[in-house]
Amino acid sequence: MSSTANGKNGTWRNWGGNVSARPAREVTPASVDELAAAVRRAAEDGLKVKAVGSGHSFTSIAATDGVLIRPQLLTGIRSIDRENMTVTVEAGTPLKRLNVALAREGLSLTNMGDIMEQTVSGATSTGTHGTGRDSGSIAAQIKGLELVTADGSVLTCSEKENPEVFAAARLGLGALGLVTAITFAVEPVFLLTAREEPMPFERVLSDFEELWAENEHFEFYWFPHTGSTNTKRNNRSAGPEKPVPQLKSWIEDEFLSNGVFQVANWVGRAVPATIPAIAQISSKALSARTYTDIPYKVFTSPRRVRFVEMEYAVPRAAVVETLRELKTMVDRSGLRVSFPVEVRTAPADDITLSTASGRDSAYIAVHMFRGTPYQRYFTSAERIFTAHEGRPHWGKIHTRDAEYFSRVYPRFGEFTALRDRLDPDRLFQNDYLRRVLGA
Repeated sequence: MSSTANGKNGTWRNWGGNVSARPAREVTPASVDELAAAVRRAAEDGLKVKAVGSGHSFTSIAATDGVLIRPQLLTGIRSIDRENMTVTVEAGTPLKRLNVALAREGLSLTNMGDIMEQTVSGATSTGTHGTGRDSGSIAAQIKGLELVTADGSVLTCSEKENPEVFAAARLGLGALGLVTAITFAVEPVFLLTAREEPMPFERVLSDFEELWAENEHFEFYWFPHTGSTNTKRNNRSAGPEKPVPQLKSWIEDEFLSNGVFQVANWVGRAVPATIPAIAQISSKALSARTYTDIPYKVFTSPRRVRFVEMEYAVPRAAVVETLRELKTMVDRSGLRVSFPVEVRTAPADDITLSTASGRDSAYIAVHMFRGTPYQRYFTSAERIFTAHEGRPHWGKIHTRDAEYFSRVYPRFGEFTALRDRLDPDRLFQNDYLRRVLGA
């Protein structure tokens, strides 16, 4: 599932298959000292530096023709502080490994996204999030950071130490330095009861505020070309544990959500006219179910069907109107969309370039099956999102630039000023950062 390191002649490709790069060299440091040395050497050789995680971003945020740093040896838990309820973890640790290791220690993150293939530093640096009424993105759960800056020195930051760096570097886009370790807030492991059930699109929209207010974690998937959604409500539970039985889990999560869905997308890609009919079937394939388990088994699910994605955060108050406009656009456009639209929420946070920075947000994600033309759909969707001052996910497809971001992020100038201070020579620059942060 991770990106291929050394495809043909040293070409790196991302998970979605839409970005590739040919770095001058790749380095796999085994320690922070080795990483710092690699940064200093790159600077001496006049090469740019980028770290790459699992390649789950759909943008070229990690692409470089300079030095590509692979963090797979920088993994594992450094320390657990049970008094302050934090865990410090190496930057290259996959979320999957972190979740399993924490559960073994009787601990858990408060909230997480729905995919756990990414590394902790890749996920937080791009703003990966789940859904939550009161709990925010993975980056919002960070209590401390260690990063190697452009001069090869190691900088630690938290609310007390280098607070202005902490405000920005929790979601730093790889622009301020290379993250080497992250300290997360954790809590004693708990149980969540998930209730998944189909619900008409119109009902979800009319009851959205209520569904959001009554549940700790509410999300839904709308199937274009239908009036149907699948809703998911996750709430803390006193137990007992009632996981999805193994066979049922395989049928629903692997066979229907991945296997049959893959075949349906192959058919749709070959014969687009069949998509609306397939969508009607897809939207009814998964029946209602309720189960109770530890958080990562409820929040996350395998995603084996490859796709490309665009996601925007709009003010939560604007989500219903935005979705109505999106549905109208799809209905009128003649587009054939085989992937559901995913809708989640997050409370406002205090991270400089977080998509939820300073405002309660709702996320609307549009997807297309890998290999199908997505430009017309994404362009039309983006037009709707930007009319609501939407902020695109930093790791997903969008066409916005620094001029736009300076309008929708009140603290944008704070971030770029910090970047000028920490990386004056733009050692961590690439084409993507040049576009989104300006030269």
